[in-house]
Amino acid sequence: MRTRWCFTLLCFLLGGFIDSLSSSSVTHIQSITTKVGNQAVLPCSWKSRLGEEALPTCHIQWATPVDTVFELRGEQKYEAEEFKGRVEVPEERLGSGDCSLIISDVQIGDTGRYESFMVVDGARTKKTRVFIQSIKLSVFDHKSRQSRAPGDDLVLDLYTRHSSRVLFQGRNSSQWADLWMRGDEDSERLEKHPHREQLTMRKLTSSDEGTYKVLDEHGLAVSTVQLSVEEQSTASRFQQNRENQAPAGDAVRSSGSDLLVLSAVIITFQILHLL
Repeated sequence: MRTRWCFTLLCFLLGGFIDSLSSSSVTHIQSITTKVGNQAVLPCSWKSRLGEEALPTCHIQWATPVDTVFELRGEQKYEAEEFKGRVEVPEERLGSGDCSLIISDVQIGDTGRYESFMVVDGARTKKTRVFIQSIKLSVFDHKSRQSRAPGDDLVLDLYTRHSSRVLFQGRNSSQWADLWMRGDEDSERLEKHPHREQLTMRKLTSSDEGTYKVLDEHGLAVSTVQLSVEEQSTASRFQQNRENQAPAGDAVRSSGSDLLVLSAVIITFQILHLL
């Protein structure tokens, strides 16, 4: 009998504990996928949880399992250090129910789970956090293969102002070498665009063939480019030569046609003269 009573008490306590957990643990988590440097919108609508009635004051919080990312209440705003200048919830939309978090210039380190809460007045003037939405954000780096001819230029996208370093590994090498670091002066062959997040390598040679890796300030990959530097193929050169020679061939055909017309006129004139 005592064992049964203890079991009943344990079930009661566990039930209370489960009910006290954040509703986010049993709510469907929406997934958002993007690439470094893009803008990500984490959707949120507080009316889905609090109803259509307007709130006297909108107080929104966005947080990860570790820390608060963003908080807005009237004119008071908080942004976590690593998100400074990159996160916002448009205040003009908040009153109508849209509490979506906009993250600009997303980084690999932004990958993770985000939860939104509305802070509302509770009993005895106490504040209560009401869970709204859980989002899983996945951020990936850029990958590409490019081919250039000797003497061409290569425009290497950095994608974000947080890109701080470019490494290069030659085609037949196992070593990585520093090609560029933010703050470096432009050289004759390597130039940073004054306004865009781009590097330009000029007058490529076969020794430039290999892998280029752009890293952010934490050493995480922003992009990887595999470059091949090749002469034009024989077939391409043949086609180009044919195109270049086409006008000359057309001129020959045109001259031949003119001669035929002239000959026909002369013969016709001679026949009429005999008659």
